Amino acid sequence: MSVPFKHIMVYVDGSEDSLSAVMYAILLAKQDASKLDAMYVVNTRALSELVKSGIFIDSERSAYQRDLHKDAERYLKHATKLAKMKNVAISCITEEGSAHRIVRDYIKENGIDLLVLGGMSTIRSRLDDLNSETDRMVRTVTCPVMLVRDEEDVWNSFDE
Repeated sequence: MSVPFKHIMVYVDGSEDSLSAVMYAILLAKQDASKLDAMYVVNTRALSELVKSGIFIDSERSAYQRDLHKDAERYLKHATKLAKMKNVAISCITEEGSAHRIVRDYIKENGIDLLVLGGMSTIRSRLDDLNSETDRMVRTVTCPVMLVRDEEDVWNSFDE
């Protein structure tokens, strides 16, 4: 572990929490002159489960997957715009697969020393608990993890 962090990664899933995490990661990267990566993972594991359970048919899966790629492009473009506002360089990555596995492997392969995540969602059921990609990331990555929770404070700090 190194402090300050030299290579930070923020996971973007399109939620408000993840966008606050992007803003916080940008502030950290600026403060410590760190390298910053933002990643969006099109969760094909979840799509396969939806097909398997009969919620989607294959053709719907393909259309939904294309929509998720468009979402990834839009959210990562927004992250780039935010980083530019603070004069921070950011590398944006879109991947497909099981989000927690992709993030875990990327962290190992690229020497990431801090993962920044938006707040964890409220657990509504035992199944939610088992399927939460954020929970799995927290449990399986090999670097420190920072959860960003106070959106208002992050937004105020970003606007300063």
